[in-house]
Amino acid sequence: MKPEDEPNEVYQFFTEVGIINQLISTKLETFLPGRMTATQFGILGHLVRRPEGETPLQLSNAFQVPKTSMTHMLASLENHALITLEANPNDKRSKIARSTPQGKEFLKVCTEQMSEALYPLLSEFGPDPFHNSLPNLTLIREALDQERD
Repeated sequence: MKPEDEPNEVYQFFTEVGIINQLISTKLETFLPGRMTATQFGILGHLVRRPEGETPLQLSNAFQVPKTSMTHMLASLENHALITLEANPNDKRSKIARSTPQGKEFLKVCTEQMSEALYPLLSEFGPDPFHNSLPNLTLIREALDQERD
C-alpha cells in the first residue's frame, strides 16, 4: 500500500465500523421494549459493569451526549425499573444512577437473545474474525478514548 492510500483506508475502516454499529443497533432494538434505544441499552450495560453507579454528568461524558439528553434517557430507564436515580451523598445537587437487579437480568436476557440472533453469522464465519479483530478494535478504542479525555 502506498502511504497516500493510508488515510483513505483508515476512513474506510471507520465507515465500516459505523455501518456495523448501525446494523447491530437496529437488530438490538427489535429486542428492546417500547421505544428503548440501543444507546439506552448501552447505558444500562455501562451501569451494570459499575455497581457503584455514576452521575448523569459522568455518563453524558462517557457517551458523549448532552447532559439534557442523558437525563431524558436515564428517566426512561428508571421508568422501566432498570435503574435507580438516588441523591448523590457526595454532592446533594446531583444524583447517582445505578442498575437494579431487574436491569441486570434484563441486560442478561437481551444479550442472550442477541447471541441467538447472531448465531447464523457466527456459524457462517466461525469465531476467528471476531476473536482476531477484537484486540485491534480495543487498541483503537482506547487510543480514541485517551484522545477524547
